[in-house]
Amino acid sequence: MNVISDSTDRMLQANSSVTPLSPAKKNPHHAPKRGSKHGARPRKGQFQKNFSQGLTAQPQKTESQKAQAKRLKNAIPAKGKLRIIPLGGCEEVGRNMTVFEYENDIVIVDMGLQWPEEDMHGIDYIIPNTAYLKGKEKNIRGVIITHGHYDHIGAVPHLAPMLGNPIIYGTPLTLGIIAKRQEDYKSTPLRLKSIQKDSVLQLGKFRATFFGVSHNIPGSLGVVLDTPVGKIVHTGDFKLDASTSGDAPAEIAKIKDLGKQNILALMADSTNATEPGHQLAEHDIQGNIDEILSQAPARVIVGTFSSLLGRIQQIIWAAEKLGKKVIIEGFSMKRNVELAQQLGYMTVKKGTIIDVKDMRHYADNKIIIMCTGAQGEDNAVLMRIANKEHRSLKIEKGDTVVFSSSVVPGNERAVQRLKDELYRLGADVIHYKMMDVHAGGHAKQEDLLELINMVKPQYHIPIYGNHSFLRIHAKVAMRAGIKPDHIFVADNGQVIEFGLDRKGILTKEKVPSDYVFVDGLGVGDVSNIVLRDRQMMAEDGMIVIITTISGKNGKLIHSPDIISRGFIYMREQKELVETIRTKVKNIVNDHNKTNSQINEAYIKEALRNDLGQYIFTKTQRRPMILPVVIEV
Repeated sequence: MNVISDSTDRMLQANSSVTPLSPAKKNPHHAPKRGSKHGARPRKGQFQKNFSQGLTAQPQKTESQKAQAKRLKNAIPAKGKLRIIPLGGCEEVGRNMTVFEYENDIVIVDMGLQWPEEDMHGIDYIIPNTAYLKGKEKNIRGVIITHGHYDHIGAVPHLAPMLGNPIIYGTPLTLGIIAKRQEDYKSTPLRLKSIQKDSVLQLGKFRATFFGVSHNIPGSLGVVLDTPVGKIVHTGDFKLDASTSGDAPAEIAKIKDLGKQNILALMADSTNATEPGHQLAEHDIQGNIDEILSQAPARVIVGTFSSLLGRIQQIIWAAEKLGKKVIIEGFSMKRNVELAQQLGYMTVKKGTIIDVKDMRHYADNKIIIMCTGAQGEDNAVLMRIANKEHRSLKIEKGDTVVFSSSVVPGNERAVQRLKDELYRLGADVIHYKMMDVHAGGHAKQEDLLELINMVKPQYHIPIYGNHSFLRIHAKVAMRAGIKPDHIFVADNGQVIEFGLDRKGILTKEKVPSDYVFVDGLGVGDVSNIVLRDRQMMAEDGMIVIITTISGKNGKLIHSPDIISRGFIYMREQKELVETIRTKVKNIVNDHNKTNSQINEAYIKEALRNDLGQYIFTKTQRRPMILPVVIEV
C-alpha cells in the first residue's frame, strides 16, 4: 500500500479551502475488521441552490415518476449481486459517473460534467442525476477519480455534499485540481485522500487497485475493482502510449498481467472508437513541435487545453533546447502549471517562463506564448487576442499560431471563425489536420483491440461516448473474440448485474439519469420547459402584448402596447405592427360582447392562440407571445 507524503497533503490544504484526510486519521472503510460488513472556471461564488429539489430536470413529478421514486426508496439491495450503473457517459461525451453496488456497499468512479449543446441557451454545464443514491449515502465507501479533466471531476462540488461528503480518492494532481476548483464554491470542505499507481484500497467488500495510463494529463489511472463476484477493470480515459514524453507512460506490463487474473468484465473508453488505426504517441509529435518552434520567423502562439499538461511540458522542453522564453496566458492554465510544478509533475528551468510584461525585452523569434482558447471560446485568451480585446497581446504579421488540440464536437464553427480572423490579421495558422501537432488522449480501434486481447475479459462493457461510439466499440470487441451476448452496450441509468456464478445480464431496469442543468447559481432548477422557452425565443423571438382594460365595462382604455424582441424590427414593420394591434383589439372586444365580467385567463389564452396563428400566417414564424392584461 502506498499513500502520498504528509507534505503533499499539507500543500493541498494550503492551496484550497478543502481539508485533505489526515493520514493519521483512520478511515473506517479503508481497513475493515475481519468479518465486518462495511470495509471553460465556474463563475465566482457559484454554489448549490435548492439542489435537493433539483435532482431531475423536471420541476414536478408525474405519477409514474412518483411511483418510481417510491420503488427506489424502498429498494433492498439484492443479495449476492453486483450492480453496475452508469449515471452518465454512455450516451454522450462527458458527464462520466459510474456506480458499483454490492449489497450495502457502493463505490463511485468519477463525477464529471458535460458541456452544454448549442441549443441549451444559458446553461453553464450539465451534471449527473443522483436520485438513485438518495437514502443510500451511508453506503458510499468512496469516490475514485481517474484523472483531473472536468468531464470526470466537474460535478464534485455539487454532488459530494449531496452524497454525504464521501472520501474522494485520486492522484495528487487530480486532487489538487479539485481542491483549487473548490475555492470557487461555498460548500462543505471536501475529504480528499491521495493515492498512487500502486495503492490498495479496501472499500467495504470492494478492493481497489490501480494501473497508470497515458492520457495527456499526468496522474491518470485505470481502476481494478475486486468484487465478491469477480474483478472489474475500468480504464478511465486512456491510450496505449509506452513512451515518456511530457506524460508518464502507460503501465503496459500491469495491463498485460490482468490477462492472467480471470477478469470478469472490462469497461473501456469509447471516445475515439470511431477512429481506425492506432492513436499517435506523444513522442510522435515532438519532432514537429521542435521544427515549428525552431523555424518560426517571429512569435509562436500555441493554443491548447489548460489541462493538457503533457503537451505544455513538451513545448517547455523544446523552448529550453532552443533558448526561447515561454509566456503562460489564461487563468486556468497558469493555475494548472503552477500546481503541476509544485507537485513535481512538471519540470521547468528557472527563467524559462516569463511574465507577459517582460516580453518586450526579447526578440520576437525568442517568444512562445501558451494560451487557452483553441476551441474558439468567447472569453478565452486566443479569442480575445484575435478580437483585439487582450490588454497586452495582439496578432502581428509573421506570428505563427498553432492549434495543438483536436476540435471538440460542436465547436467547429467557432474554431473556423477564429482561424479566419487570425489569417485576416496576418498570422500563419497550423492545426492538427495540416501537421501532427496534436496526439489525442483516447485509444483508437486498434488500441482498443490490443487492450481487450491483453486483459482477456469474460464480458466487455464499452463506456464514455455517444451510443454509436459504443456500438462501434462493441464490434471491435467481437473482433477480439468476445461473444456478442457478453458485450453490454448500456444506456445511461441502465442496470448491469453480475451474480456469484459470474453470469452477467444487461437488465431492463433503469434509474433516473436525465440532465441536471447548472445555470449560474441554480443547480437543477432549470427544467426542460424553461430550456424549451429559451430555444423558442432564440429561434423566433418574443412579442409582448400589453392591454389595459376598464374594470367597469371591460373595454380597452387605450390602444394596446406591443413590444418585440428578436421577432421584428418594429420601425421597419409598421404595417404588420398595426395589423397585430387591430387583431388584439378585436379579440378583446369580442370577449367584451359575450362576457359581463373580465376573464383575464380567457383573454390571455385567446391572445396566445388567435394571435399566434395570425402571426404565423403572415410571417411563417412562431414567436413566444406574452400577453399582459391590466385591469383598472
